Amino acid sequence: MENSIVKSQAYGKDRVRVVRVVRHQDGWQEIADYWVCCLLSGEQFETSYTKGDNKLVVATDSQKNTVYYLAKTLPAEKVMVPEVFASEVASFMVKKYAHVTSCQVKVTTKPWERMKFDNKAHAHSFYREGKETRWTEAVVTKTSPPSAASLTTIINSGFYDLEVLKTTNSSFVDFWRDELTTLPDMPDRLLSTKVLCQWKFVPQTIEALQAIDYDAAYNGAKRNTLDAFANDPRAWVHASVQSTLYIMADRILNDFAAVDDVYYALPNIHYFPFDLSKFGLKNTQTDAEVYMPIADPSGLITATISRPSKGKF
Repeated sequence: MENSIVKSQAYGKDRVRVVRVVRHQDGWQEIADYWVCCLLSGEQFETSYTKGDNKLVVATDSQKNTVYYLAKTLPAEKVMVPEVFASEVASFMVKKYAHVTSCQVKVTTKPWERMKFDNKAHAHSFYREGKETRWTEAVVTKTSPPSAASLTTIINSGFYDLEVLKTTNSSFVDFWRDELTTLPDMPDRLLSTKVLCQWKFVPQTIEALQAIDYDAAYNGAKRNTLDAFANDPRAWVHASVQSTLYIMADRILNDFAAVDDVYYALPNIHYFPFDLSKFGLKNTQTDAEVYMPIADPSGLITATISRPSKGKF
């Protein structure tokens, strides 16, 4: 006799590829290119796990169809911004199905760049280079199920695989030393990382959340990440990945009141000077010009930076 219980569950459709094109009367066209994951959860789905009862299961194929249906029928401005489209899909699901308590929708995109010729943007042609991936996740939950009269909405956004490198103005010195330490002080070094950055928006009504300028937040987070990495002198003075991470996140929080906290994961992709002393050549510290990239193992620095609690002061 089965005595185990379902502690948590969610199911749905992943990697739904959808492209929406907006065609303006003057010939100007826009494109959104998404991978969508939609997951449903609710207590009444438990019997599909424990009893094999599928009567309340909304087929994952139906969830896929819903993504395409909404991509076509929603106003263009609600589709072209990933955060808004994700919240629209999640809201539709919890409102349509009484037995769905929560819907989690993640939208991932690698944006197309508009071609330019003689500094003039082309009306309908685009290209895609190797660049970071943008993503967002909206979770809409009924506060008093099965009623959909009151909903809570949480939106998180971010990007990953933004690869950066600088050839100076990074050091690592004055760290803890003991009998297991072999790493020397590095007063100047190459610094490279593949940035994962995500931020959580302050919980609000879905109407207020949909009014946020999400493209500005995304572009601002990327701009602050790059500018702090390359140009902020505090990152040179403190000269650790940890301090650079903090400066990046602090700048995002200062620029965007709608952001509640910021998380970074920064793997330290090492570039070590190659030892050429056996050939009578100096290639260490200030003489270093030839480096050997080391993929594994790598350092990994993570942190979540948030606003101070109001009760803290």
